[in-house]
Amino acid sequence: MQDIIFIVGLIIALTIHEFSHSLAADRLGDPTPRSQGRLTLNPLAHLDPLGTLMLIIAHFGWGKPVPIDPYNFRSPRRDELLVSLAGPSSNLILALLFTLAIRLFSPPFLAATVLFLFIQVNVYLAIFNLLPIPPLDGSKIFLNLLPPDIAATWEEALTRYGPILLIILIFFPFLGGNLLSSILLPIVNTLLGLLARIALV
Repeated sequence: MQDIIFIVGLIIALTIHEFSHSLAADRLGDPTPRSQGRLTLNPLAHLDPLGTLMLIIAHFGWGKPVPIDPYNFRSPRRDELLVSLAGPSSNLILALLFTLAIRLFSPPFLAATVLFLFIQVNVYLAIFNLLPIPPLDGSKIFLNLLPPDIAATWEEALTRYGPILLIILIFFPFLGGNLLSSILLPIVNTLLGLLARIALV
């Protein structure tokens, strides 16, 4: 039962995440996501086949990246940064909304447990996507914060070695888990602790 709830929560989180990228791009002047059918809350438009399969098998998955054309933006670097931030930000906002729902409505134990699991999924997805490694959102955020000439050098290196680094982080065993968990969990647990205090005060 918990596995089903986890998968449903992750599908919701991924859908909101990708939709938020699309909405931000659309509002900033790029019609590409709308023309590609990505400006929707229909999960089928955002789920990647392999990412969905991994979601079922390994409880780890991803959505289809939202196509954008930065040249449609008024300020390409700034607006691409905002679009990249929109996905993780939406998951943190969703986690906060679930937290407030627990605090304001004091739901029954089972409902509160489901909401807590949804909170965990959204916080983890947000922090994971902020890693500065392609194809994650953090790579675009990182590159657009750098001066253009330095960003070009880093983009070449990240494009070449980023996927390999991501595989190492996910699959390399470390301290009973993996390198990815050792990096993310301290941040995730800190945020979850703050949200738990808000929910239970």
